[in-house]
Amino acid sequence: MGFKRLLASLGAGGASVETVLTEANTVPGGVVQGEVRIQGGSVDQSIEGLSVGLQAKVEVEGHDDQEYKQDIEFTKLRLGGAFQLQAGAVHTVPFGLEIPWETPITMIDGQALRGMNIGVTTELEIARAIDSGDLDPINVHPMPAQKAILDAFIQLGFRFKNADMEKGHIRNTRQRLPFYQEIEFYPPSQYRGLNQVELSFVADDRAMDVVLEMDKKPGLFSEGSDSYRSFEVGLNDFHGTDWAGYLNHWLSEVGSKRSWF
Repeated sequence: MGFKRLLASLGAGGASVETVLTEANTVPGGVVQGEVRIQGGSVDQSIEGLSVGLQAKVEVEGHDDQEYKQDIEFTKLRLGGAFQLQAGAVHTVPFGLEIPWETPITMIDGQALRGMNIGVTTELEIARAIDSGDLDPINVHPMPAQKAILDAFIQLGFRFKNADMEKGHIRNTRQRLPFYQEIEFYPPSQYRGLNQVELSFVADDRAMDVVLEMDKKPGLFSEGSDSYRSFEVGLNDFHGTDWAGYLNHWLSEVGSKRSWF
């Protein structure tokens, strides 16, 4: 299914641009295919550059703990060099945009995660001006290793609460992007006393760091606490572990120490 955005004309009689995604569904480490169609206006114009990228709407903590949203472009692909666009001509540029391994997931079991806003942006440079188009949303599904962890939460009875993307870094992980994703779950009744568990994935082409935290305290990931756990999972050798059992053991261990359950 193609997602289309007709961008505003660049001045009177100027060119217009439309981006069409061949397939909006992808996974971290995958590729989004599409094409950019530039329609010439009533006059010849010099196109100085064309690029596509990925953009996320990320939460930023400002002064006095006030949060606001910021659009962050976290990958960019330049499509060819400068060229002359004749009046009325149509110029089509295909592209394959690689999806970074750390890209947050936006779908679980076919359901969109509330709070996720990621898509393809198109930027056309013309006559010393830059026109950035609207966002063409993409659906980022979990990789098999990520799905195994998510399925474990569901198997234990956890329910999805919320997901967000926060600017900053998780210490002692392979993180390279300037932001990270948190997926929050409500616990089932057997884990009484537990408010929520937060899950983050930080992946590369070989493995991923899985970061878990319960009862989050002020500050970014209190690593010295027993309520924090980080472990590595190989993208191709995750099958041999009972992840539901692993998670239950950790939760039960912390819960018994704190007389929660």
